Amino acid sequence: MLAFLGGTGPEGKGLALRLALAGENVVIGSRDAQRAGAAAEELAAIIQDSAGHGSIDGADNVDAAQRSDAAFLTVPYEAQRPMLEQLGAPLSGKVVVNVIAPMRFERGKGAIAVPVDAGSAAEEAQSLLPDSHVVAAFQNVSAEELQEPHHNMVGDVVICADDPDAKSLVMTLTQKIPDLRPVDGGGLLNAKYVEQITPLLVNINRIYKAHSGIRITGV
Repeated sequence: MLAFLGGTGPEGKGLALRLALAGENVVIGSRDAQRAGAAAEELAAIIQDSAGHGSIDGADNVDAAQRSDAAFLTVPYEAQRPMLEQLGAPLSGKVVVNVIAPMRFERGKGAIAVPVDAGSAAEEAQSLLPDSHVVAAFQNVSAEELQEPHHNMVGDVVICADDPDAKSLVMTLTQKIPDLRPVDGGGLLNAKYVEQITPLLVNINRIYKAHSGIRITGV
């Protein structure tokens, strides 16, 4: 079971949809269980229309974390710490995929990366979840395109983690989303470089009215 904590936003719903279409069993988490249930019903209808094979359900974040084998963090950065301070026990021993790219928006400047004392959102998550295996991934993937089930994704997903088994799991999950390619980005220390690409992509999207991503050449 894959949990998407704070999964009612575009990124959480998009990733949950794609992996459920690929046959994974998914639970959408939220502070509000009713809101999570409504998001799950919306996605379940899409999965049925698209002949997907996975299941999807909704729950509050604590219940979703408890039920999961692996969990995705898909909240805005400012919500990460208060959420994870409540979820240490239910996420203990589990793979936790951090999708968060800390950024803010300023008038006339667009998206700007937010400095993180720990180095990155992923490293901060690991410090808050010392008994979990945090993996950084999917920060540079278009949430809008993920929510279009018949759109083949184009681009690479750079995956950073210190635990090789956790990294391998997320690379395997990435390959279930056509046509994304997992790229080994090394240890969690490198997550900050990947997170900081996201504000650049957001600004490029604004300029070109596009949904840009990244492609690593030569590998």
